[in-house]
Amino acid sequence: MRRRIHQERGCPGNPPALQLSRLLSNGSTGDPPGSPAGRGDGRRVNQPAKLRLVLAVLLGTAALGRILEKTGLCSQITFGRYVRQGRKLRVDPKLFIQDLQFNKVPVRVYQPKAASDGQRRGIIFFHGGGWMFGSLDTYEKVCRYISRESESVVVSVQYRLAPEHKYPAAYEDCLNATLHFMNNIEHYGVDPANVVVCGDSAGGNLAAAVCQTLAGRSDLPKLRAQILIYPGLQALDFNLPSYHQNRGVPLLFRERAAFFALQYLNGHALHMQEVLEGSHIPPDMRLKYRKWVSPDNIPEKFKVRGVKPLTPTDFVAEVYETVKRFCEPNLCPLLAEDAIVHQLPESFILTCEYDVLRDDGLLYKKRLEDNGVPVTWYHLEDGFHGIISLYDYCGFSFPSGKRGLDSVVNFLKSL
Repeated sequence: MRRRIHQERGCPGNPPALQLSRLLSNGSTGDPPGSPAGRGDGRRVNQPAKLRLVLAVLLGTAALGRILEKTGLCSQITFGRYVRQGRKLRVDPKLFIQDLQFNKVPVRVYQPKAASDGQRRGIIFFHGGGWMFGSLDTYEKVCRYISRESESVVVSVQYRLAPEHKYPAAYEDCLNATLHFMNNIEHYGVDPANVVVCGDSAGGNLAAAVCQTLAGRSDLPKLRAQILIYPGLQALDFNLPSYHQNRGVPLLFRERAAFFALQYLNGHALHMQEVLEGSHIPPDMRLKYRKWVSPDNIPEKFKVRGVKPLTPTDFVAEVYETVKRFCEPNLCPLLAEDAIVHQLPESFILTCEYDVLRDDGLLYKKRLEDNGVPVTWYHLEDGFHGIISLYDYCGFSFPSGKRGLDSVVNFLKSL
């Protein structure tokens, strides 16, 4: 039976700058003053101040990184990774935690200590960070929480990062780690019929790609489910409604989304402006994929605020030659053929209203449903990109991020 949608209350309807201003000023998501959400229901306590602080840290880190790079002390990327690096945590009394290597890929395995009546669920987790940032330590609290609360074995994968390691390095690491786990699953007390791939942001992209690759494999048990948390799933169109509505909303700006995709693909961000304008895709190919990547496939209620008609740009063949692998499903899973999509397992997709990647998730949800795949959709009306990665992170945790994380745990428990 197909699962039902959970969409949190909200009323989008203002230009991006005003939406962000209201989110910063009173924690509202566009609800009129005096409405239940506008008054606050206990879930947005301290959200405005925290979001201001997050934005200040984000901008300050970028500025300091540029200064350090100009002085030759370290690269901006190295500094960014250092700032995002999580600190070592104390021993968790409820979990066995060990660092291992799966097919030469570093992983961290979380296993509940409590006795189990039978085999446990296995979750393979791919972290976010634009394929350039993130680590096992960065997502330590998130993985511990998922493992404890869902009573599952969690394998967190440290794939190689761009720009040092270009596509398909991250995808290959995630696939190889997953294959190793599935082929040696008896060592971890996991039910081979209950393995789930999960990831957020770039990790959601990798989870979707791995899931598609394994969909047709007859030599392995089928994956039980995929969990995609505000995933980035295509690089053909950076002008979908959510890209314009949320172009200046942290933690992921529109330009940065294109920057990360280019760094992952090529190891540099040349031609970023052409990619943002859409001149990197041939007209015939754009027409071919329009059935899957189009504002027409996005519900009208998501087009209310900040959407403007676009002036077509001229195709630039030289740019296409440098980015044509954007059309590969292992890089952009939204472009997979129906023959693959209809084989995919039950899926959970989390989207955030204030996120440039919102529409990627909505478009993939439609593709899955059109191919008969059961989908649970959880939409955070007051959520922004990266909100779950901030769970219990240096005081930056947001109530809506905790609700999103709990929705993941509840989905896992329902399997």
